[in-house]
Amino acid sequence: MKQTGLFNPKVSLLKNTDFFPAELHMNASPSQLIQWTLERGEGVLSDKKALCISTGKFTGRSPNDRYIVYDDNTANHVYWGAVNKPYPESSYQTLKIRMLRHLEKGSVFVKDTAICSDERFKLRIRVITEKPYQAHFVDNMFIRLNEEEISQFIPDWNIISAPDFEAIPLVDQTESKHFVIIHFSKKEILIGGTGYTGEIKKSVFSILNYLLPLNHQVLPMHCAANEDHKGNVALFFGLSGTGKTTLSTDRRRMLIGDDEHGWSDRGVFNFEGGCYAKCIGLSEEREPEIYHAIKPGAILENTGFYPGTNIPNYSDKSITENTRVSYPIHHVERVKSPSIGGHAGNIFFLTCDAFGVLPPISRLTPEEAKFYFINGYTSKIAGTEEGVLEPQATFSACFGAPFLPLSPHIYAGMLAEKIQKHNAKVWLVNTGWIGGPYGKGERIKLLYTRAMINAVLDGKLENVRFTKSPVFQLSIPSFCPGIPLDLLNPKNTWDNYSDYYCQANHLKKLFSENFTENFSSTEEHGSREIKEVLL
Repeated sequence: MKQTGLFNPKVSLLKNTDFFPAELHMNASPSQLIQWTLERGEGVLSDKKALCISTGKFTGRSPNDRYIVYDDNTANHVYWGAVNKPYPESSYQTLKIRMLRHLEKGSVFVKDTAICSDERFKLRIRVITEKPYQAHFVDNMFIRLNEEEISQFIPDWNIISAPDFEAIPLVDQTESKHFVIIHFSKKEILIGGTGYTGEIKKSVFSILNYLLPLNHQVLPMHCAANEDHKGNVALFFGLSGTGKTTLSTDRRRMLIGDDEHGWSDRGVFNFEGGCYAKCIGLSEEREPEIYHAIKPGAILENTGFYPGTNIPNYSDKSITENTRVSYPIHHVERVKSPSIGGHAGNIFFLTCDAFGVLPPISRLTPEEAKFYFINGYTSKIAGTEEGVLEPQATFSACFGAPFLPLSPHIYAGMLAEKIQKHNAKVWLVNTGWIGGPYGKGERIKLLYTRAMINAVLDGKLENVRFTKSPVFQLSIPSFCPGIPLDLLNPKNTWDNYSDYYCQANHLKKLFSENFTENFSSTEEHGSREIKEVLL
């Protein structure tokens, strides 16, 4: 076995496992990983020297192929169902061994890294991949270690990712050839059949959503976070495509992180060390911080080019609408270091409303905050998951159901306690459509959404009169600096009031059905008091 790079010689590559790849590259530098990617024909450089790759067949996550090993550890803790599918422990080891035999035939690239900016909860992660661009992605997205830390590195968890290895469904007890399998007892994750790098990122998020509440009473959150010069922290919850990265990356504030955080007894902390932003429609004018973060070291995924050039065309949807860029968080000019803040004072629930009936911004009562959080209404944006070609109305508990191994009531209850204890204000922000549903109305301008959020953070809505919106009875400001008055009340943006009421009542019915089906059968964490919100 040919081996290069820095590592801890006292620790085996995989504990209690024979694994001897033909070539093993440990903790190679980003520049070396980029060079190998270019030499293997798996990427090219853009005009700004960012690495441009294709993730192959999969350009988004495949949530139907995610499993958790069912054993004594997980049996009574995991919220089993369509999201958390049980995987037989008897099949795991066989699949893993075949996967390792596949990897032994070629080059393997390993990154030793860490997650959680708060040292009290930090986990050391070893990621074993067969693509150099995957190892570079890990270096971008997670917490980078210095040479001393690597020389003493002992992994808490191992991730094995092999895009070119496929399962045999009838043999391996999977539904398809691709898979993500989390084994909490062995502290391992297997990812096969997909080159989409987001699967690595979100599998790590999934394990934190299990471990932190159970072991440390820390609330894991699918949200971005930033703070002002006075230390006032804001959180931005939302599913992919609703604007977390865009709205939290603000030149007026310090970025704590763009996607995944914990809220402990001391405050908010970032899980990651990088950002993973959507690029579709990206422009220097609309999103200058993200645009300028795309430079040497960044990785562009599935982005098209202008013909005959290496200049990315961020309007090109021919491969996918889920074009992405990953970059280390220090590529952003205004970043909090370390990525830790105090307790949140303002919380924004970002929802992309494909029906076009929710207000652009509304202030939530504590009961409404619980209701909208546990329902997690938004629209899946094209490309973020396989098969999603246009926005689809969906309900994703806690704005992150695909990544929640525990009952949504646990996360909702913990957030409600944080809101009450720290007197946080909660706002529902529609980053979707107004004036009509998808296909007829228009998507709310980013300029307006930023202005409304800035008005909240600057205290400019504190003395404004609030009125109730039609149907949903949400509290909407009667005035907001820089915003046309008619825009604040969604009804006024429609040409036909009756069409608005028809769509609004339809969405209200969907909310009621989702809550009744999934949450109202239990009295946990205030279900009885919040089920009256839409009545």
